[in-house]
Amino acid sequence: MTETLLPQSLVDLATRVIEENAMAGRRVAVAESCTGGLVSAALTEIPGSSAVFDRGFITYSNEAKQDMLGVSADIIDAVGAVSIACVYAMAQGALARSQADVAVAISGIAGPDGGSDKKPVGTVVFARAVRGSDEKDAEQRIFEGQDRAGVRRHAALVALELLLP
Repeated sequence: MTETLLPQSLVDLATRVIEENAMAGRRVAVAESCTGGLVSAALTEIPGSSAVFDRGFITYSNEAKQDMLGVSADIIDAVGAVSIACVYAMAQGALARSQADVAVAISGIAGPDGGSDKKPVGTVVFARAVRGSDEKDAEQRIFEGQDRAGVRRHAALVALELLLP
């Protein structure tokens, strides 16, 4: 087995993402907030990933989401960065600013601080945008009982699943 820096579950799923998207002739991009580049790291861990992975945007701050992905300040002000509206705008921005055929965006509250009654620690939102499609694929999940690393790992796995053809 080849040595890896990442959990094997991430590497195994990233391998599927790279292989299946290569077979489908698709390129992918990611826009990450709470995962801080973990999805990009998993994808680039895989030999041959350069044929599939176009780019990753690590937009941890609200300003980065606005500057790098074109997320409207109005969205962030109205519903926050951890919202379906924000991640959908992030995914659309990643698609528009890349050569990818599909983009996935992730934003969430990994903890241990930052949660609220409406958005507890472990809340993560995801969106996928596909070039040439009006499909609106977005969801919110709550990873309860997880520490920061667990929330980030589970979020990265969901994001990778969304990149499968």
